[in-house]
This record gives sequence, C-alpha cells and structure tokens, in this order.
Amino acid sequence: MSSAHLGVHDLRAQLRTGALTSVALAHELIERTNAQHHLHGYVVFDEEKLLKQAADADARLAAGVDLPLLGVPVALKDNIDSVDFPSSAGAERLMGAVPVADADVTLRLRAAGALIAGKANMHELAFGITTDNHVTGQACNPWNAERIPGGSSGGSGVVVAAGMVPASVGTDTGGSVRVPAALCGLVGLRPTVGRVSGKGIAPISTTRDTAGPMARSVADCALLDSVMTGTSAALPNVSLAGLRLGIPENLFWEDLDQGVRSVAESAVERLCVAGAHLVSVALPSVSELNAGAGFPIALYEFVRDMKDYLYYAKRGVTIEELVAGVKSPDVKAIVTPLLQDGAISESGYRQALLTRTRLQEMYAQAFMTYGIQALVFPTTPVVAAKTSEKTEVVLNGKAQPLFPTFIRNTDPGSNAGLPGLTLPVGLSEGMPVGLSLDGLPGSDRMLLALGLEIEKLFPAVSAPWMR
Repeated sequence: MSSAHLGVHDLRAQLRTGALTSVALAHELIERTNAQHHLHGYVVFDEEKLLKQAADADARLAAGVDLPLLGVPVALKDNIDSVDFPSSAGAERLMGAVPVADADVTLRLRAAGALIAGKANMHELAFGITTDNHVTGQACNPWNAERIPGGSSGGSGVVVAAGMVPASVGTDTGGSVRVPAALCGLVGLRPTVGRVSGKGIAPISTTRDTAGPMARSVADCALLDSVMTGTSAALPNVSLAGLRLGIPENLFWEDLDQGVRSVAESAVERLCVAGAHLVSVALPSVSELNAGAGFPIALYEFVRDMKDYLYYAKRGVTIEELVAGVKSPDVKAIVTPLLQDGAISESGYRQALLTRTRLQEMYAQAFMTYGIQALVFPTTPVVAAKTSEKTEVVLNGKAQPLFPTFIRNTDPGSNAGLPGLTLPVGLSEGMPVGLSLDGLPGSDRMLLALGLEIEKLFPAVSAPWMR
C-alpha cells in the first residue's frame, strides 16, 4: 500500500519506527499532487519547501524527538496565515502576498512537528459552497471531477480525499469544514468557537468562525484537535449502548434527496442495533431563529472583522480595495453592498445577536428536556452537485438555491455556537454521504469519542483512486 493511502496515525507509527521516512512520504505526496493538479486542490504548493521540512523532520526523528505530528504534512486553507506561503483568502488583491506572521493555529501545528504542505483552494473570501473561485479556479471533487467538493474549504477536502496530504485544516462559519468533508468522504470537525484561536485567520465573523480539521478518520481529527487546541486530555470513554441521541423533528430530515435519506436512515438503524436510543426531538422555530441570526451577524461582522484583520496582520490592503478586487460574481454580489447602502445596521446586528441567544436557549432546552448527548442528521440534503450547477441544484425534481440548500443542516448549529462532527456512512449515486453529530458547546471531545464508536459500524468509504 502506498503511504499516500495512510492516515495520520498510521504514518506517525511508521515514522516513529523508521519504516518510513518523512522525505519518502513527501516524494509520494508530491507525485500524487502533480498527478491530480487538474482538481485545483492547492493554490500554492512548493515541492522544495516540503522536501526541506521533511529532511529536517527526519533529522529530528533520528535524534529521538517525539512530537504528535512530527514528519506529517498538513495543508492549510488559504485564509490561514503562514510565513512560508502567500495567504490570499482566495482574493486577487492578496494573491502572492506573504503574511508577516503565522496564524496561532499554524504555530501550534509547527510546534507539534507538522510540515506545512501548502495552501488549499477556497471559495473567494469564504463566501460560498462550491469553491468555484474566479481567481484561483474551480476545485473539483476527487470522487468525480464533474462534481463540486463543497466549500468554502473545498480545497482542504480535495487535497485529503485525493491523497495529496493526510490531513488539512479548514475554517467553518456555517458548514465550511463539514460540507466539503461530507461531500468528499472525509471526517470533519467544527470545534466550539473559541477552542481554536482565530488570530491570523482572514475572517468572516468572529462570532461564528472557527478553524477545524479534516482527515480520513475520527482518530486523526481527534489528534489534530488536540494539537490545535492544546488539549492534552484523552477522549472520554463512550459506549453506544444506552446512549440517547436526538433525531430533530424540524428541518434537518425534511426534503432530503431519496438516496441520501436511504443511506442516513440505514445509518440510524445501525445505531439502534448497536444499542443507542434514538429520541425524536422538537426544535421549534429553528428555521426562523437561524434566519434571523445567521446572515445579519456574518455580514455585519465581515466588514468590522476583516478591516481589523487587514490592519493588524499588516496585509497592505484596505477592505475597500479587497472588495473592489473580488472576481467571483456570487461573492461580489454579497460583499459589495456591505460597503454601500446594503450595509447591516447596528440595530439590525444587535437584534440578530438577541435572536442568536434565543437559538442557543432553544438548543440547550432541547438537550436538557430530552436528555440527549447529540443530535443526529444528514450533513447535507443532497450529494455533491455538478460543477455546472452554479446557483441551483435539483432536489426531488425541483430547482433549489444551491448555497442555502447545502448549508441548511449545518448552519443552525454554527449560529448557536455548537460543535459539529461529520463522518462518512455510505454512498449515493457513487458519491459520499455524511452523517452529522451536533453537541452542546464544549462537548467536542465527547463528540469525537462518540464518532470513534459510530465509525466502527461502517465500512470505510474509499475514494476511487484508493481502491
């Protein structure tokens, strides 16, 4: 088996024993990356830099240094600053501009011994779900290059699913880690906001944004989570037997593609057979509360938080210049009015924050009333759309707006500040289907422990190149 097939844990074991060198691994990943260039997974990839980092890692391994990620390459979404590479947030005005400092999450990865493999493609300024970026190109799903990989962290999903790197870090505001993870057959974690530092990451919204890992297994995501958050505690022991899990009555299981429904319902049946108690959970007004909180907060904070990031990170560009240079039509339509008469008012923003509090209270009440540990639902209502479907996707014979359809199930938990985990549970139309778990804030490690148990119930979902 090629080392490009292996996940983080298996690679670390081989690197520790000397069965594999970091340089040999780097050469295999370089070969995979060059062979899959047409997928546009990377915006920046530098073979020489990767090989130098690998040689340094091998020297440290030979000297007996033992770190959690020593010698393992990890890709960063292109909105996460790294002094080794330009960081553009997918925007033309930042293309080629190298930050003056690493993001905090980059520093943590380096301290754990990780190699920064490159910068992954993303939807321009993270405002979209297709990763069809008119500056950096359309990222394509490794399962089928005529399908989208999701977004906005689409490139972060592509490079892992295509075997270019064993793990990546994306960012998630309304589903931007979990959606590409689900559509590319990966595990993805959205941490509770604040567990991972956002310093040095080009933002949309500090209330909603968080960096999160993507990998091929729950264990690998758990390891990355511990590095990114500085968490040293082991995962708690969790058993599915007798565990109460919630099936939302509202929104999440409605109007699903029939193939997705079949796979997701089969997954829930397996949970029941394993001893879990599945409880129907009412989430009254979830759609209305989410709509009232979500975009008003994100759009107001984008202007404020991006302006601050550009200034304090010394990117050399004003927000007016950044927005004026936007090339993707869908993103331009969103951000241009925010600096004009379409700006979100202070009063509208404050009202949205109050609505968010009501959304959080609804979730907290539901978890307490029903005595559940997590909510369970399909990550997306439909499998990956075709790359030709720019604004709409056909769902159950009806054209639906593409962006809100794909974040429909991930957005409410994001707005409420919940951690969320997605893992692959099967295929529909030959494409991956993800099952999501949302927990209460701070329950990230419990969700990962639960994911480890659930993962055992399902055969591996392997991309075509891995078979």
